[in-house]
Amino acid sequence: MNNKLRTCLAHVLPTFALFFSFAAAAQVQTETQTTKGTPTQEVTVERGEVVTVSGNDLVVKMEDGTLRNFLDVPENDRVTVDGKELGIHELKPGMKLEKSLTVTTTPQTITTVQKVTGKVWHVSAPHSVILRLDNGSTQQFTVPQNQKFTINGEEKDVWGLKKGMVVTATKVVEEPTTVVEHRRQLTGTMPPPPPMPPADLPILIAAITPMPDLGPATPAAARTELPKTASIMPLIALLGVLAIGFAFLLAAIRRIV
Repeated sequence: MNNKLRTCLAHVLPTFALFFSFAAAAQVQTETQTTKGTPTQEVTVERGEVVTVSGNDLVVKMEDGTLRNFLDVPENDRVTVDGKELGIHELKPGMKLEKSLTVTTTPQTITTVQKVTGKVWHVSAPHSVILRLDNGSTQQFTVPQNQKFTINGEEKDVWGLKKGMVVTATKVVEEPTTVVEHRRQLTGTMPPPPPMPPADLPILIAAITPMPDLGPATPAAARTELPKTASIMPLIALLGVLAIGFAFLLAAIRRIV
């Protein structure tokens, strides 16, 4: 802790420092300021594959081949898989998980300034002074050992303060601190699809051949047709023979009549 104490005496141009306890809080003005330094980050990444999920217990195979058992995983823990938030009961074997932990460390300096004004009432040996504050009360302050004061251009010790002098005492305390923030992110990917069969294995493909359109059903006798290669000449000859025979028959009938 770095303590910087500064005071000034009205009318005597001093450089003056006091350590004191502020019992009269109403007479003390306090200001606090925080100055941030340059933050640093440390990122740790762990990867693994889900082996089994049983209730709220999870077994993950890490990148180095070791198995890690996570017991009683909270219900509100979530993992982002393909843009969806999944809980412990939605994890499946084969899923790839990745956990990143980001630790951000930010140095800070908290500066507290306390100021009090009063008149010198009494100087006590060896290192204290009593001031009368604005509200009429008196308060004793401890002066650091070997503290020197500049009064009228001369360096003097606490005994150089005289009754009635107006003193403004300022106490500056600088306290370095460190703020550490942890941010965890858990993501995952779905298990890969099942592998395709090897290329050298036969693949059975069933095909259905449509039946030809035969049109409306007809009786067998109606479907009897001459062969496309048959000629109508025999039919014509038969008709000619029949016509000649019919002519002879008519002639014979006429003779009889």
